[in-house]
Amino acid sequence: MLIATFSIAATDGTDWGVAVASKFLAVGSAVPAAAAGVGAIATQAMANTAYRPDGLRWLGQGLPAAEVVAALTGADPEREHRQLGVVDKAGGAATYTGSACFSWAGGRTGPGCACQGNILAGPEVVDAMMADFAASHGGLTSRLLGALVAGDTAGGDRRGRQSAAILVVRAGAGYGGFDDRMVDLRVDDHTEPIPELVRLVDLWRLHFEAPDPEQMLPLDDQLLERVRRSLTRMGRTAATASREQTLDALQAWAGMENLEERCHSREQMDPLVMRLLEERATG
Repeated sequence: MLIATFSIAATDGTDWGVAVASKFLAVGSAVPAAAAGVGAIATQAMANTAYRPDGLRWLGQGLPAAEVVAALTGADPEREHRQLGVVDKAGGAATYTGSACFSWAGGRTGPGCACQGNILAGPEVVDAMMADFAASHGGLTSRLLGALVAGDTAGGDRRGRQSAAILVVRAGAGYGGFDDRMVDLRVDDHTEPIPELVRLVDLWRLHFEAPDPEQMLPLDDQLLERVRRSLTRMGRTAATASREQTLDALQAWAGMENLEERCHSREQMDPLVMRLLEERATG
């Protein structure tokens, strides 16, 4: 399985994750692996997908990233065809590129991150990813996505574009709190996979991130009237509806749109929900 691609495996100490893009169908099904409090792995080129469970097991036993890379490649007779990036629980990073990987192929490491790629436009791809990650702020999801965009802008996979993916884990951050898979999004086949992945991450934020308390809008009479007008246009309430009837209709609409995480309060309004409500009403 030849996966010519560019990827970043990274951690900020709270989250661990991988972002990847390639001229390859469904790259997210083969390259990334991560476990909260353990580490993150990207396996590519002639990918050995056994590196993912084996590497996470060794990371979970406390081996640092460099030793995990050495253990995985040292036991693999096809290692010269492999490429690998690993970040451990402490932020240690290691990357490996076999001598038989197609040019340009190579990797870079920095604090908390490993960037690597093969069949790339040139070393400027991983250099751009490293620079963007080092200079970025905010959550790991945004930083990984930014690095991927930077690598694509610098030339990316020289064969073209087809798929992209992002996986970010945090303890208890999966759906319902039952696992650690906070973000797990894939674009399997698309002419512009990275912009499409950016769009999906924006949707993920809307539906799954908790609203920022500092950004919430007071549901005063003026804003309530905007809510009422939008719901009325959609046939969800009457123009003469009371405050409580309007808020009941808003909650019902939010439930249908899977926006429960952003629509708990009857005293405040999430600006993202308000924008979507008005878009739906005029759309």
